[in-house]
Amino acid sequence: MLIIGIAGGSGSGKTTVVKELVKQLPNNSVSVISQDAYYYDNGHLSPEEKLHINFDHPDAIEWSLMIDHLDRLKKGETIPMPIYTYVTCARSEEVVHVEPTEVIIVEGILVLNSEELRKRMDIKVFVDTDSDERLMRIIHRDIAERGRTWEAVLRHYQTFVKPMHQQFIEPTKRYADIILPQGSSPVVVDILASRIRMNLEK
Repeated sequence: MLIIGIAGGSGSGKTTVVKELVKQLPNNSVSVISQDAYYYDNGHLSPEEKLHINFDHPDAIEWSLMIDHLDRLKKGETIPMPIYTYVTCARSEEVVHVEPTEVIIVEGILVLNSEELRKRMDIKVFVDTDSDERLMRIIHRDIAERGRTWEAVLRHYQTFVKPMHQQFIEPTKRYADIILPQGSSPVVVDILASRIRMNLEK
């Protein structure tokens, strides 16, 4: 089993990279664990309290459960990955059953921030995208998918996303084996996919 960690700032293009890798690798050979699924359940908070949740801080994530699930996949077990909804800030009663496969991709803004996760990764990737480009993507995504207004997105970016990126995400670039410049550039993703196939053939 090959475990690949893919990190990078919010809006950097991580999801696009993951989708392209899944497309390029053999059918049914890849499973994906998303950091976003492991945010603590905050559904009990008031609407005002939910506005102050810092999703870009490592303390917002239940790392112990995420690491346990990864270890269970390595043992050949199927795991019940949570489903988290940003609109309600809560976990669903339903789960996604993730199967152990040849390649496990662990994806999220902070996955290289966790030393315990890094120890389990065979290849560590950082998707490096210009901050202006990331902000534009965040605006489009948060308005369309998270029900935020334009003003709320900018306020959230200035309060949480930008400072947390500088403090917790950007520094993890030094742990990466591979840095993908300009996000999801097809050329660099092709190179990464070729590297993964080489490792699988070994």
